[in-house]
Amino acid sequence: MKIPPVKGTRDFYPPDMAVRNWIIDGWKRVSLRNGFEEYDGPIFEYLKMFQIKSGDEIVEQLFSFKDRGDRELALRPEITPTLARMVNQKISSLPMPLKWFSVPRLFRAERPQRGRLREFFQWNVDIIGVESVLADAEVIFCALDYLREAGLTPNEITVKISSRKLMAAVLKKIGISEKHLDSLYPVLDKRDKVPLGTFKQMLNKKVPDARMAGKVWDFMDLKAVSDIKKIIEPDDEINEAIDKLAVLFDWLKRMSVVDYCKFDPGVVRGLAYYTGIVYEIYDKAGELRAIGGGGRYDDLLKQFGGPDIPATGFGMGDCILGVLLEQRGLLKPNPQKLDYFVACVEPALSEEDAVKLVAELRTKGYSADFSYRSTSLSKQLKQASARNAKKCIIIGDEFKNNDLVVKDMATSKQELIKLDKFFTALGTGPEPPQADTLRR
Repeated sequence: MKIPPVKGTRDFYPPDMAVRNWIIDGWKRVSLRNGFEEYDGPIFEYLKMFQIKSGDEIVEQLFSFKDRGDRELALRPEITPTLARMVNQKISSLPMPLKWFSVPRLFRAERPQRGRLREFFQWNVDIIGVESVLADAEVIFCALDYLREAGLTPNEITVKISSRKLMAAVLKKIGISEKHLDSLYPVLDKRDKVPLGTFKQMLNKKVPDARMAGKVWDFMDLKAVSDIKKIIEPDDEINEAIDKLAVLFDWLKRMSVVDYCKFDPGVVRGLAYYTGIVYEIYDKAGELRAIGGGGRYDDLLKQFGGPDIPATGFGMGDCILGVLLEQRGLLKPNPQKLDYFVACVEPALSEEDAVKLVAELRTKGYSADFSYRSTSLSKQLKQASARNAKKCIIIGDEFKNNDLVVKDMATSKQELIKLDKFFTALGTGPEPPQADTLRR
């Protein structure tokens, strides 16, 4: 009986692994050049940790279980709670501010769909201990630094930026009670994720007053921060949030990425812990769900029993990113390559010599392989080509005299060289010395 993979999971065959590594290696490279340090944590945590942080929405998406001690645990659906726990554990010894990143494997028990699976990898970038809006600008820049390097232009993607503080202040000014805000945010977050009629029904259910619901809709439909006064008279709280957005856009302009960014009050971020600037990254065609998103979460460490320390960060999943890059023809994975493939003119007679040669190459730090099958030289050369070998070392009768034939697989040029001379050259660099060209 064949057992299929669990729905919403992926098997990574070598070509798929090359794509995965290409994306993740890019994430790590960009993180490091932006000054972030890598961390990681356990793949499961106590269930209550996610309940504290994210509210009911994320808990409903958890893979949870009880261990042998009857403790309630959950596979991590995100890593930010782990980050908060880890920082709190060593808060007195960690030098602030922290600039950390991670690429965890995450799990969510939700309905699989295009670009959304039950297990995936996510790039997380966070700055802890900086209250300045510059920290928000820096993590947005880091995300765009990667996307720009991958080949995506302002004509293809956009960062939609808003402020949870601005939205809270406007909603309170409209007349919505502060105690109802946390339950309203997940509904507002659905505006661009469900049909318009469905969203209006959801909004009217949460905000029965037609006048108030209309003003909420008008606010979320604004194109510029300056248009807020057309809906409502700004107060000090609203003006403060507007000023922070202005500072953010000024920093993004100085960083030369503002062309990717725009104000969009419809961006809410459904999770309850966001406290300030929030943003989501979309393809401009509007064909895909958010590529990534994040914002400021200044109260999170305190919620986990730690000190009152500001924090900001974003997450970007590999599934939807892979779909977008593939659509744009920008996926350029590096296939696994061999430095050397050792082939035998007479496989049955030369196998021992081939294995010894391969072992010596590997010992010196080169990737090398050979054929397990006793096949013709032409088939071994085809295997070397299929394995993306840079060079093929051919051994046969000449090997008894310590002679090797080294074939460059890209140019088909063949060289004859003594074994000891070949390995002497390997000690100083990856390329063997030039030798007389053979015609075979």
